[in-house]
Amino acid sequence: MTAILARMPLRARGYASIVAAVTFIALLVSAGLRSAPGVMMLPLEMHFGWDRATISAAAAIGILLYGLVGPFAAALMLSIGIKRTMLAGLVLMSVSTFASLWMSEPWQYVLSWGVFSGVGSGAVASVLGAAVVNRWFATRQGLVMGMLTASTATGALVFLPLLAWLAEGGAWRPVALAVAIASACVIPLVLWFVPERPQDLGVRRFGETGEVAPPPLKQAATPALAFTALFRASRSPMFWLLFGTFFVCGLTTNGLIGTHLIAFCGDHGIAPVQAAGLLSLMGLFDLIGTTASGWLTDRYDPRKLLFVYYGLRGLSLLALPFLDFSASSLLVFAMFYGLDWIATVPPTVKLANVNFGERDAPIVFGWIMVGHQLGAATAAFGAGAIRAWAGTYTPAFLIAGAFGLVAAVAILAARIRTPQSALV
Repeated sequence: MTAILARMPLRARGYASIVAAVTFIALLVSAGLRSAPGVMMLPLEMHFGWDRATISAAAAIGILLYGLVGPFAAALMLSIGIKRTMLAGLVLMSVSTFASLWMSEPWQYVLSWGVFSGVGSGAVASVLGAAVVNRWFATRQGLVMGMLTASTATGALVFLPLLAWLAEGGAWRPVALAVAIASACVIPLVLWFVPERPQDLGVRRFGETGEVAPPPLKQAATPALAFTALFRASRSPMFWLLFGTFFVCGLTTNGLIGTHLIAFCGDHGIAPVQAAGLLSLMGLFDLIGTTASGWLTDRYDPRKLLFVYYGLRGLSLLALPFLDFSASSLLVFAMFYGLDWIATVPPTVKLANVNFGERDAPIVFGWIMVGHQLGAATAAFGAGAIRAWAGTYTPAFLIAGAFGLVAAVAILAARIRTPQSALV
């Protein structure tokens, strides 16, 4: 298929668009897999009698591994290639979720949806978007990264209503089967339509001028590549600032809202399908917000953008427990929160590119994503434990909202020099 693409009368824009489109689909399916545990929480509780803390622990492990795999996946993309890394992740996602159809014990849920699907989806995550953007786009990187990041929102928009419908009546197996099939369907798209790099087709990156550079030499596929980039980055205060604020990002998004919002709404008498529709609506608004964030990141100081995003998110989470949970109040929350769901990714990637260089940036961003998933895992497990202990999710949402405000102040107050070339 690479040979066929090479013969097609397309310019760099066309090749890059095809790769970006397939990457978007792969990220969308990965997001669908990560949103499925939130839909399955109540059905698993009813079917097996497992308590919510046990189910949340499996979700937390999956979220943690999803992030922890990131820097090593980015290193593999530099060594064995983006295409092979994507394929390995998709195969693992499909096989592990399909195998879960026969689970009967909590450890089997942890192994299939926590460990194996966490590793697989971690290879098809935001680090993939960062690697594709750096390899295929010389200009408009913020906008393209925003669009690829928005695939997470689109995944919620596409999958959540379907998965919630499949889970009606307490069924969980149709949800697992749907995710397994969706993951398998992306594999041929990657095989056929994702060349390894522009040079393989004799074209430049989108927006690049000059002669086509020869393909870079591959590096050895060793964990040392990820740890070397971490060692270099860890000496920069910017790395720890981004790591810490992304911890809060994960804490306040897929760890809390993505995992527990359906169950939280259930505590207030809202049916799972309606609650999934709320998440889907958030996904729709996040598709707009994150794409706009990418556009803004190409033009404004990313630190100021992050201050606004974290501040608004913190305020919305502090307000949620005190709403009356009427249709109108939840609609306002979904719109307000949805615009800001993962708008933090494009400015964070921009700061990583500026401070750590295009070669190291995808790996460094992978380590920053570890912070994100540590925060998400903390919220996924912690909110479940708080609910089991206190009988309410309110303390969890108040804590998360406070962390959002702290992150906003930290990113604005930090006096870290950013090269002027990064600020448009």
